[in-house]
Amino acid sequence: MNSTRTTTVTCPNCGRGNRIPVAAEGRPRCGHCKQPLPWVVDAGDDDFAEVADNATVPVIVDLWATWCGPCRMVSPALEQVARDLAGRIKLVKVDVDMNPQLSRRFEVQAVPTLLVLDKGETVGRQAGAAPAHVLRAWVEQTMAGRQPTVGG
Repeated sequence: MNSTRTTTVTCPNCGRGNRIPVAAEGRPRCGHCKQPLPWVVDAGDDDFAEVADNATVPVIVDLWATWCGPCRMVSPALEQVARDLAGRIKLVKVDVDMNPQLSRRFEVQAVPTLLVLDKGETVGRQAGAAPAHVLRAWVEQTMAGRQPTVGG
């Protein structure tokens, strides 16, 4: 499946709207000021492989449900992390009630469940809501654990 679906993202640097593909190689940049853009997209059973598993940057997966209060609280915090780490990560949101195959694949027992994927492999997992600074530290620590060590 070759997706041409796009999402619109406002550049946090200059405020311009940018249309970016939900699935693409590389990292999105603002067409006006050329700064990295936060990459926040929705995915489901039908397009998760293309959108998340095949991504060239680490992917934060937010497995959530519409009826979940903590999910609604963590969503803005995750979007803040995506802005803070623009150009370094992709945030993919999955509604578990609408996407049962992904719920089974990731063995979701509670929502929100947050994952860090590297080339489709789960390298970090956390259940429950947390503030943006805690989530960012978790994401950065998880990504650092995946980096090759220098001089070691």
